[in-house]
Amino acid sequence: MKPLSLAARAPVPPRLGDYTVRPRIVLIGALALAVGALAAVVADALLKLIGLLTNLVFYRRLATVLVAPGAADPSWWLIVAAPVLGGLVVGLMARYGAEAIRGHGMPEAIEAILRGGSKIKPRIALLKPVSAAITIGTGGPFGAEGPIIMTGGAFGSLIAQTLALTADERKTLLVAGAAAGMAATFNAPLASILLAVELLLFELRPRSFVPVSVAVVVATALRWRLLGAAPIFPTHHALPPLVFPDLLLCAVAGVVGGFVAWLATSLVYLSEDTFRRLPIHWMWWPAIGGLIIGIGGLFEPRALGVGYDVIGTLLAGRATLALIVGILVVKTLIWSLSLGSGTSGGVLAPVFMIGAALGSLLAYVFPPVAPGFWALMSLAAVVGGVMRSPLTGVVFAMELTHQWDAVMPLVVSSTVAFLLSVLALKRSVLTEKVVRKGTHLTREYSIDPLEVFLVSEIMPRSFLCFRCGTPLQAAAKEAAAAGAGKRRLEHTQRLYPVLGDAGRLAGLVTRQLLLDATLGARREACIDELMVREPVVGYPDMTLRELANLMAEHQVSSVPVVDREDPGKVLSVMALDQVLEARLRDVDEEHKPERVLKLLHVRSLGGGRLLVRNRPRSEAGPDAEPR
Repeated sequence: MKPLSLAARAPVPPRLGDYTVRPRIVLIGALALAVGALAAVVADALLKLIGLLTNLVFYRRLATVLVAPGAADPSWWLIVAAPVLGGLVVGLMARYGAEAIRGHGMPEAIEAILRGGSKIKPRIALLKPVSAAITIGTGGPFGAEGPIIMTGGAFGSLIAQTLALTADERKTLLVAGAAAGMAATFNAPLASILLAVELLLFELRPRSFVPVSVAVVVATALRWRLLGAAPIFPTHHALPPLVFPDLLLCAVAGVVGGFVAWLATSLVYLSEDTFRRLPIHWMWWPAIGGLIIGIGGLFEPRALGVGYDVIGTLLAGRATLALIVGILVVKTLIWSLSLGSGTSGGVLAPVFMIGAALGSLLAYVFPPVAPGFWALMSLAAVVGGVMRSPLTGVVFAMELTHQWDAVMPLVVSSTVAFLLSVLALKRSVLTEKVVRKGTHLTREYSIDPLEVFLVSEIMPRSFLCFRCGTPLQAAAKEAAAAGAGKRRLEHTQRLYPVLGDAGRLAGLVTRQLLLDATLGARREACIDELMVREPVVGYPDMTLRELANLMAEHQVSSVPVVDREDPGKVLSVMALDQVLEARLRDVDEEHKPERVLKLLHVRSLGGGRLLVRNRPRSEAGPDAEPR
């Protein structure tokens, strides 16, 4: 008899712990150092390019400082024509260069992670920042962070593609570049890491979290040298002690912010659907979006461009009512409607401005707390509602202003807006575009129930096996008889170990193969001729997830479970339906209501002794305490 091959044995897993970490994390972390440095340089270059184009178009001068397009009161024809021309150029670049430059960056990064194996084409790294600079530099009401996310991610992906890395490792470097670019743009390292976890990584594991954090730290440190270490929108006051009514009003601000987030997101959806119905090629859509921007700019020129100066004015509490209303109405409309045209630009800066304008308007109704307090609350609320990332909204608000004592009210406003958003909308403005291309994604993170249980806890304690030399006819009859008593087909054993000398595993035979072989088998044929001698085996100390991965890797639905120290000793046979039993338990815990504690009945009270009963005397056992 041919000896059992151990070629298909499952690898010995490491000692189970809270996390799974391999030494390759050091290599990926070292690569993340380079990715973070490169992302910081790219972010600085893009911001300077936006400033250069803005100065050339609206001020006719050579300068790279970021300025507002409408600050110098340009001619009406320039306000209208510049965004249209910029949209036309971007449309041409997208059609004849790379269509992936369309959009605001984050959906494209998500799509590359989910569908593209974290592979981004080299031309994206060049065309995306240039197209974004053209869009924003000609008056587009967008932020630079989305394109920087896509560009930083593209460089991270390109570095990974030049090396022999796995798709997960490419994803880590892609997200490292994206988060580093955002950190370098906003000087917000913690918020950038949180956004990477909440939106891009789809996991919270050391293998990805550590390299992303390394890249963000390097990018932020370089940003301090290139652009300064001060917050973008500094506040210079401490908050007074807040009382409970203030927190209730923060919740109200969260409700209003959630409604504005719902409205803006719905307008983006409406705009995308409308542009898809136009009887012209999508190349022309950004130009039409530019026309919408230009018309809005005629009513409020300061709504054009990135608008960092306007956000600072709003958060400082120095904005006039005319500016507040103009920004809230015009910025919301031109941003959401033009974003649906597929032009290139980010969403964070516009969301910051819209949220700050909303809070500045609420400050006329709510009692004063501190300058810009309600603007800050609403900024976090709109970010939490639009991006569906409440923790990111809270930390962003604090890192942008260094208002560290505002954490409690920010948590209230951001969480309430997030709750309203998830109740009212299925998708966010960041994920809807990906979903419309046919990819379902979920942003809910939870423990995999297959990780909680070991094989030894689930595996059946009884199973059918055969001895070497058993005739096929007899084996088939025994298998049929064993399956006939099962109530459901999925409980029928489909894999049978074949035991050799001293009850050692010699091979395997499947139920279907056994039954099929008996139809034309010789009378003297035995099971040895049919059995598989190179079986895939599992071990009782494996988690169900490891076993499921083993089944998927070898494309089998049942495996014998053997002793790790003695691989010839068969302990059980595990089928896929038994592996999924942990999933069934998880479903029951989520959907099956159960009253654990029944209403307590106090029967007697006296002598310092309290007797409590959960059931009538007639239901009690013989050992129940007498009355």
